[in-house]
Amino acid sequence: MTKDILAIVPARGGSKGVPGKNIRPLAGKPLIEYSIRAANEAKFVTRTIVSTDDKMIANISIRSGAEVVMRPSELAGDTAASELALIHVLDTLAENENYQPDLVVFLQCTSPLTLPEDIDGIISELLTNDADSALSAAPFHHFLWKSTEEGSAVGINHDFRARLMRQNLDQEYLENGAIYVFKTPEFLINRYRFFGKIHLYSMPVERCLEIDEIQDFRLAELILGE
Repeated sequence: MTKDILAIVPARGGSKGVPGKNIRPLAGKPLIEYSIRAANEAKFVTRTIVSTDDKMIANISIRSGAEVVMRPSELAGDTAASELALIHVLDTLAENENYQPDLVVFLQCTSPLTLPEDIDGIISELLTNDADSALSAAPFHHFLWKSTEEGSAVGINHDFRARLMRQNLDQEYLENGAIYVFKTPEFLINRYRFFGKIHLYSMPVERCLEIDEIQDFRLAELILGE
């Protein structure tokens, strides 16, 4: 494989749910170190950059083996889309280095159970299937419901009047928020992570923990064996 593949890990300083979440210790290491290490150990990734507005995150990211692009505060608020941080990194690299990768791997540092083989796997999924963008997801075998405006419950992915066995349902996938990959030129045109031919990379359920609350750290430590 001769593709130039850039992994970008957005990690802003503000976190209301868990203050300092992105660098909070998890099993003795800052949370963000897990994503940086996975990217650096992936066979297909050629460069890893953290996008942040926080100097402490920047310092820890550099010590963990990543480059850093500092982003302005207006791209780091609660309502700022992650795509804006990715575009800022790409624009900065284009301006300063005349550099543009073939593919971007967007890694969430809140998914510390992601392995290097997951990153290589989703890249292979995109390239093998000639896709334009791809996402990691877990196989999903559950019955979904919703409430109507009238207050009644109705099935979303099943007919409750002719309920099938779970194993007979169509295979569905739950987006796990861990990894996204896409072709760079098309991403800069669309300015969104999903476009063109989209493929799924099936990631084992046991690696699909997303850190949002303090109890998620405890669960992750149990899974990591700490």
